[in-house]
Amino acid sequence: MADEFDFSDNVPPSFDRMGNAMKDAEAKGFNPGLLVLLLVVGILLVFLVGNYVLYIYAQKTLPPRKKKPVSKKKMKRERLKQGVSAPGE
Repeated sequence: MADEFDFSDNVPPSFDRMGNAMKDAEAKGFNPGLLVLLLVVGILLVFLVGNYVLYIYAQKTLPPRKKKPVSKKKMKRERLKQGVSAPGE
């Protein structure tokens, strides 16, 4: 009975057509899809690191942004909200 299932000398036709393609796959080099993926990831990484470096440089060298001056009308409203009467009233 053990001899009935011995298929060592018979290769299925689907695998026979491939020949030595699986053995020669490593000799062909990189997969083109892998190269494109590595290129895109590399460019993205350079972009993000460059932005971070520029951000750190700008934080150290640029002066802080000046705040807009608050109008007198808004100052008056704020004082009234806080319960402090505006001078002259």
